[in-house]
Amino acid sequence: MAARQRNLPNILITGTPGVGKSTISKILSERTKFPWREVSKLAEEYNCLDEYDPEYQCPFLNEDKLLDIMEGMMVKGGNIVDYHGCEFFPERWFDGVFVIRTNNTTLYDRLSARGYTGKKLEDNIQCEIFETLLEEAQSSYKPEIVQELQNNTEDQLHTNVETIVQWIERWKENNI
Repeated sequence: MAARQRNLPNILITGTPGVGKSTISKILSERTKFPWREVSKLAEEYNCLDEYDPEYQCPFLNEDKLLDIMEGMMVKGGNIVDYHGCEFFPERWFDGVFVIRTNNTTLYDRLSARGYTGKKLEDNIQCEIFETLLEEAQSSYKPEIVQELQNNTEDQLHTNVETIVQWIERWKENNI
């Protein structure tokens, strides 16, 4: 379904683990009344997790099964999807893609507080340093729908939520 056939936009909030995707998504969902589609929780709820990856200490995501489940949720629009990857989602699902970024010191502290260590911690920090998720979003979606937002402080958090709320209002004005 093309974006112009939806009454409300679908938004993807993506970025390296620890940048603040879930915090932004939760506040945004409360402000907009859009459902917050936390992909990790959907994957658990609908049994979309395969065998365990001992190196990264997490299960593998069965992307095909997850996409089949999410398809019906996405058709009507008005969704906030929160995940640390974006290239496997169909391009048609999203009207706005927001890549959340954080400086490495802040990210290191947040991930360490979550218990990340060793390779998992190092790889996530490198992912942010090399702008992996930003590049993934830019190569997976039209450039005009991808926005990068810095999220190091509480003030930036609230500014980012306000930026996305204003984006939603503009989208509604231009598409309804």
